[in-house]
Amino acid sequence: MTLIKSISGIRGTIGGQPGEGLTPLDIVKFSAAFGSWAVKQSGKKKIIIGRDARISGEMVSGLVVNTLIGLGIDVIDLGLSTTPTVEMAVPAEDAAGGIILTASHNPIQWNALKLLNSTGEFISGNDGAEVLKIAESNDYKFAEVLALGKLKTDDSYIDKHIDSILKLPLVDVDAVKARKFSVVVDAVNSTGGIAVPRLLKAMGVKVTELYCEPTGHFPHNPEPLPENLNHISSEMEKGKFDLGIVVDPDVDRLALIQEDGTPFGEEYTLVAVADYILSNKKGNTVSNMSSSMALRVVTEKHGCVYTSSAVGEVNVVEEMKRTNAVIGGEGNGGIIYPELHYGRDALVGIALFLTHLAKYGKSCSRLRASYPNFHISKNKIELTPEVDVDKILVEIQKQYASKKISTIDGVKIEFDQEWVHLRKSNTEPIIRIYSESESEATAEHLAKKIISDIKEIITAKA
Repeated sequence: MTLIKSISGIRGTIGGQPGEGLTPLDIVKFSAAFGSWAVKQSGKKKIIIGRDARISGEMVSGLVVNTLIGLGIDVIDLGLSTTPTVEMAVPAEDAAGGIILTASHNPIQWNALKLLNSTGEFISGNDGAEVLKIAESNDYKFAEVLALGKLKTDDSYIDKHIDSILKLPLVDVDAVKARKFSVVVDAVNSTGGIAVPRLLKAMGVKVTELYCEPTGHFPHNPEPLPENLNHISSEMEKGKFDLGIVVDPDVDRLALIQEDGTPFGEEYTLVAVADYILSNKKGNTVSNMSSSMALRVVTEKHGCVYTSSAVGEVNVVEEMKRTNAVIGGEGNGGIIYPELHYGRDALVGIALFLTHLAKYGKSCSRLRASYPNFHISKNKIELTPEVDVDKILVEIQKQYASKKISTIDGVKIEFDQEWVHLRKSNTEPIIRIYSESESEATAEHLAKKIISDIKEIITAKA
């Protein structure tokens, strides 16, 4: 059993003892804490909730809804929905905040409460700390009987979300329709199975649905990484398809499959969409420090400025606002297009990518070949609990002091055409080590060199 209480929400495995797994008691406690915080912050007594298709979703939803009603808060329940859809519904309904019931790419036994502020964006670190403080001190007060909140259900928001996307100036439905694309969709039997085909059909795309029944029974590991996408690759080899589309259970990450069944590369979803946006509208771009430098190369090719942020959607959004970026996101297939809203959104990513591909006029693989080819190696080193991770990062910094170093988020070392990024996990004694180079072998070598350095530091201190 696992329960992780963090500033971005609460997530864990269903069942077990209170405080050890995501049990009903934990769900009620954190829902009450968040509801109390949201009302105090905004002065409003309305919260939006929505969920992915996880088997535990209905149970968790019932607990969250009735806890909020018990606080005297009105609830609008979107039912089966997507993370970006809930994000858009919060300001549209002038609500105090939102709760998305999803563990994103985590396996079937997990669920979580993702917390949104009144603008429909993820709450900040300081706000998250305040919610945790309220939860731990049980500092909330329930309403008397005549002041209980009311429940309203509204399943119209996925359609509203799609309508908003289709009205965007840089989404060209006619251009997409003219190409008569044939697309396979793998929605991992979650709510992408409702939203993605609906969007594609509205854009005149022929859709072959793979795992689009929102049953919550994930047919494979739901994280959209190449090793989990064998099913859609095999399906694409059977017929003449232009593109494969894969989303995670809550539809905030987008992975693409080329017409030959090979991955476009999750790092390149953002690169391609940014290329299209910048071709039409000059402006800044942002991604996190562990994302591919291909975005910087493409941004600078358009004569624009790229900046990086600490890892985490909240940090990317903050940097995008600071630099007035026109497009941004994360290298895990997360597209943030502020003209629609400040949140990772696979649906707007699909619409923009299809428009780009339609106007490009050639195949998906030809489009991918037009971008600089970088390779990221993703590794981690597990440490014993007594090892001081912060001291290790300081030592690494000293060893590479002659290089360009950033300490915004862990330690990032930049070489001529390569980089290595070391970050410690917030929840376990692990250092994550990402490295990137034009050569796969060089990226792997860099990671191994840093891992070797870390082991030497640990041995020397023992």
